Amino acid sequence: MTDIVDELQWRGLIAVSTDEDALRKAFADGPVTVYCGFDPTAPSLHLGNLVQILTLRRLQHAGHRPLGLVGGATGLIGDPKPTAERTLNDPAVVAEWVGRVRAQIEPFLTFEGPNAAVMVNNLDWTSGLSAIEFLRDVGKHFRVNKMISKEAVSRRLNSDQGISYTEFSYQILQGMDFLELYRRHGCTMQTGGSDQWGNLTAGIDLIHRVEGASVHALATPLITKADGTKFGKTEGGAVWLDPEMTTPYAFYQFWLNADDRDISTFVRIFSFKSREEIEELERSTAERPQARAAQRALAEELTTLVHGAEQCAAVVAASRALFGQGDLAELDERTLAAALSELPQAQVSELAPVADLLAAVDLVPSKSAARRTIKEGGAYLNNAKVETEDAVPAASDLLHGRWLVLRRGKRNLGAVELTAG
Repeated sequence: MTDIVDELQWRGLIAVSTDEDALRKAFADGPVTVYCGFDPTAPSLHLGNLVQILTLRRLQHAGHRPLGLVGGATGLIGDPKPTAERTLNDPAVVAEWVGRVRAQIEPFLTFEGPNAAVMVNNLDWTSGLSAIEFLRDVGKHFRVNKMISKEAVSRRLNSDQGISYTEFSYQILQGMDFLELYRRHGCTMQTGGSDQWGNLTAGIDLIHRVEGASVHALATPLITKADGTKFGKTEGGAVWLDPEMTTPYAFYQFWLNADDRDISTFVRIFSFKSREEIEELERSTAERPQARAAQRALAEELTTLVHGAEQCAAVVAASRALFGQGDLAELDERTLAAALSELPQAQVSELAPVADLLAAVDLVPSKSAARRTIKEGGAYLNNAKVETEDAVPAASDLLHGRWLVLRRGKRNLGAVELTAG
């Protein structure tokens, strides 16, 4: 097998790490027990978290032992923000989110065999800890001048908002997690995003002070997009792993619509295809970008990985059917609803001429333009060409008794929903 450090570097997954030679030796002498933490600060994980989950999966595939930490304790003090204080969530809400987040991580890891994964919760070792014990046993090992020098802290100290003691102390809690996992599970490595580097090294320093041991950290880069927009965001907000928050269809479309300038980066980071397969996809994209081979391959791989093969097949069928390469009537109602929610829509209380509907969903600037499009053979209703300028859809044309799909030309789509009176 390719050296895992070389593999991670080739995929662009190492932004910064502790001593590379020591890291290579640790992996070679392995197996290494490695953990990554996920705070339950929302009811679902998102694409940024997926980078870390898949990194744990890669390390497990390479023969190492992953620990997935869901922060039932650290989640109680909220999600870190670059310029504002964390939002504190109700303990009952956080407890529910712990279960949801854990259930999202588990399918990516294997819990059997010699390097079986383990899920842990930092509430287990913090819930019974008194403030005095925390200060005596953990806090005494941290030096304030070093804590202040951390980039995330110094940035907040120099801001108008300042920084609270809660925010300032977060690195102590994360450092304590590493120490506890070192003691309980022999964990000697932590991974996270590069924006967490200060917190990752806090644990390294703590273990060295308390146990006299050397351990490792590896940070993945924050992913940026060529167009300057934030990775993992759409017009509707974050791309979540929960299918109720981001539908499998929308998830698939996010990858399918990836910019050609970004797709090589995305495939290397997120795909489990071999180097040879990825390099072939990169060549195909460079030679025939209009075919979107890399985008399609990644969309199918990740939708299958996150939502399952059945859901992936359904959304692929929906995507094809919308553009005339399949039967819209064969799509199940939930998948069709998810697909149509991504399109320009109009609601009507009664069926009107197709020309009116084309204008209603902004596929044409006016009804006269709509009639001209029909006359020229460029208008479609449920993938069937509209033959007459005064055509009116029949009730039997309604998909699942609710929707009509309109298309102008090959790729301009809109949806009409018939609502009750």
